[in-house]
Amino acid sequence: MAERVVTYELEGDIALVGLNRPDKRNAMSPALQEQFLEAAMRAGEEAKCGVLFGHGDNFCAGLDLRWAAGQWADDRKARNPYSARVDPREAVARGGIPFVGALHGATLGGGFENACACHVRVGDETTYFGLPEGQRGIYIGGGGSVRIARVIGFSRMQDMMLTGRVLKADEGERYGILHYVVPKGQHLEKAKEIAHRIAKNAPLTNFAICNALPRLQDMSYGEGLWFERIMGEYVRSPETLERLRAFLDKSAPRVKPSA
Repeated sequence: MAERVVTYELEGDIALVGLNRPDKRNAMSPALQEQFLEAAMRAGEEAKCGVLFGHGDNFCAGLDLRWAAGQWADDRKARNPYSARVDPREAVARGGIPFVGALHGATLGGGFENACACHVRVGDETTYFGLPEGQRGIYIGGGGSVRIARVIGFSRMQDMMLTGRVLKADEGERYGILHYVVPKGQHLEKAKEIAHRIAKNAPLTNFAICNALPRLQDMSYGEGLWFERIMGEYVRSPETLERLRAFLDKSAPRVKPSA
């Protein structure tokens, strides 16, 4: 049996998916990639929201460079690090449920790509971000050209890739990478708190937010308005009426500023 390098646990309505190669800073190996996909798909079937985190002192330091150096020494394998499987980041970014990223320590390269596949990102004050591919003679391959660029803008991404610039947690918040910054060690609890809150939303609305909203950004103004109307009809269900009635009879909580 293959070593388990991704953990999976259900906590109520949320799935906890943990990258578990702490001695390698949770670097992305083929086994981790495969188990990550398996866990992300399972979460979409069993949970209403997922939390992606890293065991040990780091979230994820990116591609396992020792594995890559050995694999790519054979030129026949050098062009395709993970074969043509579905990328787990796509299963997170556009799967059936939202994911909250709980980040700390190194969040580099492929780890940064993992983070940007999540819909909400929490980082503790130890979190730092980098794209060192230029220094390694490689190029990103986990959807980062699209997802990271959409989060921080392609010009900022170019700066990070060309210069090796590393962003600390507060800079990550300013760049729009982190939605929440918390004290050291509190990232996972905060992410779980947010995930439980998200899990209380109507599942169809959560699905539309995670799948329709990103696609709308690719559309023209008029097409976007048209698609928005379609999605508005799509998410309306018997649950919608139940939730509206609960609001009207004052049994549902009112919107209030965060404490």
